[in-house]
Amino acid sequence: MRHTFRTLIATGAAAAAVLSGTAAHAATIPDFKQPKVFGTTFQADPGHDFTKGIHSRRDGILRGWITSVRGRVAEYEPIRWKRDKHTEGYFVGPPEGDVRAYASPVASGVRYLSAYGCTSAAGGLTVDRRTGLGAKRCSRSTLIKRVKNEKRPALITVYRGEIVQVQEIFTP
Repeated sequence: MRHTFRTLIATGAAAAAVLSGTAAHAATIPDFKQPKVFGTTFQADPGHDFTKGIHSRRDGILRGWITSVRGRVAEYEPIRWKRDKHTEGYFVGPPEGDVRAYASPVASGVRYLSAYGCTSAAGGLTVDRRTGLGAKRCSRSTLIKRVKNEKRPALITVYRGEIVQVQEIFTP
């Protein structure tokens, strides 16, 4: 009886460890290397075959902007910082005719970190002054509404083929 009880406890503890590990793994996003926020070149995506139609980027963080949303799927492209003689500069996408574009579903639990607050009325700036990146968490619906109105520079995190985080880049 005592041996059976020990076996039962050990088996239950092992099952609990496996289940909690699985849940923790699903809830976490790997710590991907962040690109330069104001990088002056387009980020490469080695191994991505753009001739096979528009599809998800590999897992990681892309400096880019979402160009359209249809249903659950967002199309996005890389951006780069272009210096200007009369201003600090601005972000630009690939030139016309360039095929560097991706499409991924927006995760239902996407983490959207806005640089401009969650409401358009009196949101104010919500920027991490050290990094220039959005710090205010807003809803998925706010993200979808905003990107439909204009392209917003951001760090877009893709994990397992889905957009799991969008962190806006503040531009004056």
